[in-house]
Amino acid sequence: MVNLARVRQAYASAAELYIERLGTTHQVHADDLAFIGRHLAGRPGTVLDLGCGPGHLTDHLRSVGVDAVGIDMVSEFIAHARATYPSGDYRLGSFEDLAVADRSVAGILAWGSLIHLPPHELDGVLAEFRRAMVAGGALVVAIFVGDEVAAFDHKVVTAYRWPVDEFGERLARAGFAEVERLQRPGDGTHRPHAAVAAVAT
Repeated sequence: MVNLARVRQAYASAAELYIERLGTTHQVHADDLAFIGRHLAGRPGTVLDLGCGPGHLTDHLRSVGVDAVGIDMVSEFIAHARATYPSGDYRLGSFEDLAVADRSVAGILAWGSLIHLPPHELDGVLAEFRRAMVAGGALVVAIFVGDEVAAFDHKVVTAYRWPVDEFGERLARAGFAEVERLQRPGDGTHRPHAAVAAVAT
């Protein structure tokens, strides 16, 4: 499996800077917030924000009526989220083992949290997402985009880019049907990015 200890330590070491630069919804593109809301707002039942980081997207979901739970493996992020959004529910955990019952969650947000996962491990994680989700539940993910699956030097720790069609095929294989995608090209500051929404079939 991916070296979670290495990823955790890398983000723990960078947590303060990460929170400063990326830790509020003001630093999230308006199109991304709208995309997340379109697919997760108003869903009855619990939505997991996996890799919630500083907790800002979990709080955003709660602000639009979602019963959102933020989960992250970096204790510094969870501590920040609990202090900053004290009415929220933030827990230490990992997307590799969600520790929830089968078909018990209404949705999952994995916004950039799969980028450090080696490609050969993606199917197993998506299968865990599908196990946890009710039929018709929503999965919203954000990934970095490239012409082929390839590793690159992310500022924190090694990450991977995906062709969006190939990522969509992996979703279909795991039991999800894509319903919308949003792509944004690189602009010199940000890498090419895609958001994909799918429902559990």
